[in-house]
Amino acid sequence: MPDEPFGSTPNAKLMNSDEIFGISKVFVDNYGIDKIRITGGEPLVRHDFAEIIKKLATLDVSLGVTSNGVLLDKYLTLFKDNGVQNLNISIDSLDNERFKQITKRDLLPKVWENIQRSIDEGFKVKLNAVIMRGVNDDELLQLVGLSHSYPIEMRFIEFMPFYGNAWERNKVISINEMLLEIQKSYDCIKLTDEKHDTSRKYKLSEESRGIFGFISTMSNAFCGGCNRIRLTSDGKMKNCLFGAEEFDLLSLYRKGEDLTALIKEGIWRKHKEKGGQFSEMNTVDNNKLVNRSMIKIGG
Repeated sequence: MPDEPFGSTPNAKLMNSDEIFGISKVFVDNYGIDKIRITGGEPLVRHDFAEIIKKLATLDVSLGVTSNGVLLDKYLTLFKDNGVQNLNISIDSLDNERFKQITKRDLLPKVWENIQRSIDEGFKVKLNAVIMRGVNDDELLQLVGLSHSYPIEMRFIEFMPFYGNAWERNKVISINEMLLEIQKSYDCIKLTDEKHDTSRKYKLSEESRGIFGFISTMSNAFCGGCNRIRLTSDGKMKNCLFGAEEFDLLSLYRKGEDLTALIKEGIWRKHKEKGGQFSEMNTVDNNKLVNRSMIKIGG
């Protein structure tokens, strides 16, 4: 959650719940979209979050939510009532002090309580951790061990460059490096990855209750199989997480104009790799990347 106060004052630049539903419906009706994930920032702080969920639940899609976990307990009943089964929860550390340093909030006990409650109530839970050298890489084995004890998917994400996140190349730990470290302690079992999967999946052992995986956006990107489209809170379509180019759907929608031509253009203009901004990790200059911060894109 951000340091600055937040409120529920409507912002004319942002999509309201009807606009989120209306634009989403265009994708579902015309482009075969069958999965929608609500992300942030932190989506649960929106005053109209419940309305958004209820409206999207009327579409023929699988609904999921990505959250920092702090407010989940207030919405689990809403999720059950509206068919939300998939919860992604960010947790970069299991150490109270380090969690506070990373998130600027002393809320690890609350987040962990909500993770356990989500598991106990039958949700499909994925835990996301960005592993950074010299920051939390010493917790890799403890974090992956959660996938043995709990019926979850523990996902490790390579540190990615975005506006304002102080990205440094030497902090990136590749999936190969992480896997080699895990294999020193566990006989890992490779699982079959489905088409368009962004995560490469493993189990620690046959006895493990859950699985773990890696999202290799930097060292071994999955751009060729990526079929994700992002819609920002202010109604811009992004065809790539790293892409600078945006397509203003909200302005057209508010004018009552057809969106399909612009959506099609946005899809066809997707770059071959990493939004066309870089290819190899050693060529990245974070000061020259043109993009939003991660919390303004939605991840």
